[in-house]
Amino acid sequence: MAEWDLRKLRILRTLRERGTVTATAEALHMTPSAVSQQLTNLAAQLGVPLLEAQGRRVRLTGAARLVLAHTEAVFEQLERADAALAAYAHGEAGEVRVGAFPTAVPALVVPAVRALRASHPQVTVRVREAEAGEAYELLAAGEVDLALSLAAEAPSAADPRFTHVPLLADPLDVALPPDHPLARAARLTLTDLAAEPWIFGGSGPWSDITRRACESAGFSPHQGHSASGWTAILAMVEAGMGVALVPRTAAARREGVVMRELGADRPVRHVVAAVRKGAEAGAAAGRVLEALRDVAGPAAGAARA
Repeated sequence: MAEWDLRKLRILRTLRERGTVTATAEALHMTPSAVSQQLTNLAAQLGVPLLEAQGRRVRLTGAARLVLAHTEAVFEQLERADAALAAYAHGEAGEVRVGAFPTAVPALVVPAVRALRASHPQVTVRVREAEAGEAYELLAAGEVDLALSLAAEAPSAADPRFTHVPLLADPLDVALPPDHPLARAARLTLTDLAAEPWIFGGSGPWSDITRRACESAGFSPHQGHSASGWTAILAMVEAGMGVALVPRTAAARREGVVMRELGADRPVRHVVAAVRKGAEAGAAAGRVLEALRDVAGPAAGAARA
């Protein structure tokens, strides 16, 4: 029987996800030479070639992909074993590291932490703010236990590493200066604002969300100004420099800015939580997920109102 070394298999798995030896070394806090040496040793232990040259880079062989296809179930079972041991040893106590995108922290994570302090004071939550896509990288690297992100930034539901939990369909409202001709209109659609200068980031998920929402309404938004922080965006809206889409759950609100709901076809962003496959069985992680769902329930109701 071949000798299976979990540490080396994790290195191979990370190489598949990161693409290069250098990126793998950075993710695992190793040197590139150490990564290469460990994978050479693993290939010798298994008796099959795992890497092949592709120009100046390497790629996984068919044998390497076959190995990983079988070991995914092992990694999942080990996550379940870790979760079961934690539940056995600590009951409902434990620490859960949560990575969350900026607007989710005040809207969902903080209320969930407050509720847990009252209901399960032995469950400790450590929060790490991260951009939506980065949250999954942190989860895959084992640096957080639960990622709160946007469905648009999530890996495929078929990704064997994660279990996804839908939380909230968050409507997008439009921010207008108070003297805008449409600020008091009886009904407002995105199409009514097709000729306006729009304010959103030059790249990233919010840029993509704004562009997709406007394109779904039949026009390509003219980016009058680029900003990623809500304080800057709403200050420019208040000054009459343009209009912007703002998620309903965003903590940022500003006097001097009129927030208008859009019609029945209003755009939404979908908020999801994710854990590594198998880790949802952990008592502490399950409590945090339960608290997030409880917070998201009323938020979803307010969004539908």
